[in-house]
Amino acid sequence: MKHVLVTGGAGFIGSHLADELLAQGYRVRVLDTLAAQVHGDGTRRPAYLHPNVELQVGDVCDKEAVVRALQGIDAVFHFAAAVGVGQSMYEIAHYTRTNNLGTAVLLEALIASPVAKLVVASSMSLYGEGLYRDGSGGVHGNCERTLAQLERDEWELRGADGGLLTPLPTPETKAPALASIYALGKYDQERMALITGRAYRMPTVALRFFNAYGPRQALSNPYTGLLAIFASRLLNDSPPRIFEDGLQQRDFVSVYDVVRCCRLALESPAADGEVFNVGSGQPLTVRDIALRLAQVMGKPHIEPEITQKYRVGDIRHCYADITKARKRLGFEPRVKLDDGMAELAAWLKDQAAVDRVAQASAELSARGLTV
Repeated sequence: MKHVLVTGGAGFIGSHLADELLAQGYRVRVLDTLAAQVHGDGTRRPAYLHPNVELQVGDVCDKEAVVRALQGIDAVFHFAAAVGVGQSMYEIAHYTRTNNLGTAVLLEALIASPVAKLVVASSMSLYGEGLYRDGSGGVHGNCERTLAQLERDEWELRGADGGLLTPLPTPETKAPALASIYALGKYDQERMALITGRAYRMPTVALRFFNAYGPRQALSNPYTGLLAIFASRLLNDSPPRIFEDGLQQRDFVSVYDVVRCCRLALESPAADGEVFNVGSGQPLTVRDIALRLAQVMGKPHIEPEITQKYRVGDIRHCYADITKARKRLGFEPRVKLDDGMAELAAWLKDQAAVDRVAQASAELSARGLTV
């Protein structure tokens, strides 16, 4: 498997994966549309994309472009996707076309030209709420908050007896609870790939990414990862804007750990046909991550703006149980949060960002997608 195709490989995680693969002796080809929302206007090759990467500019929904990109390829990482929970709730056709149809086009091309392995990028968003325990020790995996509860600013989940539920690490065995069009599309992507891989005896792996962070995030995209959105605000001396009360928990994992796990999934026969969480395994509140970012960027005086509003499709707590990746792949996160944040801050010093967060928030509000 020496010649690898990465769809969406000019983006944040994909470009870091290309670096990881090149360092291990692979040849890398990338198929990417260079979408304006991610890369800015024009179709220029990103300066950060390694010079040894062969870039083909094309749409994963274009059969001819996909067939051309697959020529001579031994393995595929399918990362091409429209990303963002909030935007997916009103650009439904765009998200469905890119994520669902794009995957279907790739899979049909792979049936005709099979590869030694396919690795598809999924998302923690498909879990909806994470796993919880009640006061009696019972474990719950189908929790949700009612609209009436959210309208009263009651953010935490409660059991049938009214007691608060405690979040637990979320394993791959938790049933999906699809709360957004984006989550639905990511679940469709992984199931389509695994079903097709099994039917055509093509080893396939799905990786459920949690909140990846690091250099090269699209800072001017208001629907990208949390840290990138917060960084965009801070670069413009504006407070990070946080929904609810800021105490919701997420799992933040370095992009370097993410791409190493991707390579392990490619190289390990134990990964075939399986789904894996890719995270740090450590929960952190959204408010805390905003405060840490402001600190490392030298702007500790800029505290986050807590909106006390709910965004449709958001969940309260979810962080990864990475036991399976540890046992099957030998994966262990190596980058400590403080070190990763320091590197991110160093990279941000030379960056500029167009702050579109207020515009995006207004768009959601106008459509009734915030409460």
